[in-house]
Amino acid sequence: THWKHGGIVGVFGYGGGIVGRYADVPEQFPGVEHFHTVRVAQPASKYYSTENLRGLMNLWEKHGSGMTNFHGSTGDIILLGTRTENLEPFFWDLTHEMGQDLGGSGSNLRTPANCLGESRCEWSCYDTEEVCHHLTMHYQDEIHRPAFPYKFKFKFSGCPNDRVASIARSDISVIGTWRDEIRIDQAAVKEYVAGNYPANGGAHSDRDWGAFDLQKEVVDLCPTECMWIEGDELKIDDKECTRCMHCINVLPRALRPGLDKGATILVGAKAPILDGAQFATLMVPFMKIEKENEFEELIDFIEKVWDYWMEEGKNRERVGETMQRVGLPTFVKVMELEPIPQMIKEPRSNPYVFWNEEEVEGGFARDIDEFRAKHQA
Repeated sequence: THWKHGGIVGVFGYGGGIVGRYADVPEQFPGVEHFHTVRVAQPASKYYSTENLRGLMNLWEKHGSGMTNFHGSTGDIILLGTRTENLEPFFWDLTHEMGQDLGGSGSNLRTPANCLGESRCEWSCYDTEEVCHHLTMHYQDEIHRPAFPYKFKFKFSGCPNDRVASIARSDISVIGTWRDEIRIDQAAVKEYVAGNYPANGGAHSDRDWGAFDLQKEVVDLCPTECMWIEGDELKIDDKECTRCMHCINVLPRALRPGLDKGATILVGAKAPILDGAQFATLMVPFMKIEKENEFEELIDFIEKVWDYWMEEGKNRERVGETMQRVGLPTFVKVMELEPIPQMIKEPRSNPYVFWNEEEVEGGFARDIDEFRAKHQA
C-alpha cells in the first residue's frame, strides 16, 4: 500500500504503543501525510464511565483525527490518525490528565485482555479482572519495551465458554475450570423437563422450538457421552467430562461448575504469520489461580515459557511456531511437565512412542545373543 508501517515513531521511553504510518505520496495527499495509530490500554473487562469516554474523545479531537476503533483484536482502544508532532503532547495529557497508559505494539507483551469474569458471570471460576490487572501492572516493562522475538499475548477467560476466544488468539490462554463434580439440582432438572424453566436461559425464545427434550438437547449432545438419564434424574460421570459447558449452558438453573475452581493453561495460539493459524495446546490441566500468593504459580509458568522462547525463538516467530519447530516433546521437557494425553492433538493417529535412554530400564544397550534366544521363532 502507500503506507510505511512499523516502529518508526514513538514517545520518549517507550518502544511500543504507537503504530507509525507515513504516506509515500505526501504531495498528493497532504492531509494524511502522517496518520499514526495510537494504542491505549483498555480497562479490565472494558468497563467505562461516560466521563472517561468523553475525556478520551476530547483528547483525541485535540491531538488527533477524532476517529477511533473500539476495540482492536488485542483489546486496546485504537485511536486512528495523528501527526508526529502531536504524539508527545497527547501522551502527556493521556498519562497526566486521564491516568491512562499506552498499550502494547511490536515485539512485546500486548495489552492483556479478559472477559467480564466474576463481576457479571456466575460461571467464572477465577477473578479474571484481578489477574488481568495484576499482570498488566507486573509486566509494564514487557508491555512498553519490546524485547521478544515477536508479539506475545495473554487472555483470561473465566470459564470454558472462553468469551475472549483466548484458545484461538493468545500465546498463553488462561481458561477457568473446575476439577471436582458438576453440581446438579435434580429438582430444577425436573422443572426443565416439565417446561417450567426456559432452556438456554431463554436465549432461544425467538420462536417455538417445541417441547424441551432432555435426551435430545443435552444427553445426546455430550461430546464424551458421559451423561445419561436414570429414572427421572440426570446422571454425570465426571471422570469423562471435558468441561465443554454445553449442559450447563442449556440447564443453567440445574447445573453449576464444581467448587474446586482454578484454570487450565494453554500455550501457542495465533493468527496466520509464518505457519498458519493454530489453536493453543493444553499444557497444565489445572492450576489454582490465587490472589493470596500474587498468582506466583502462573507468573512462574509464564516466565519459564519466555526464558525458553527468547533463547530459541527466531525473529517474527510466535511461541506456538517455536513449539511446532522444536516439537511438542521437547517443549514439554523444557517446561518440566509430565506428558498427558490431553496435550496431543490426535492421540490415536500415531502408534509410536519414543523413550529416552534414562527412561528405559537397563538403557538401550542389549546383549544380542540373549535377545535372539528370547525371540527365536
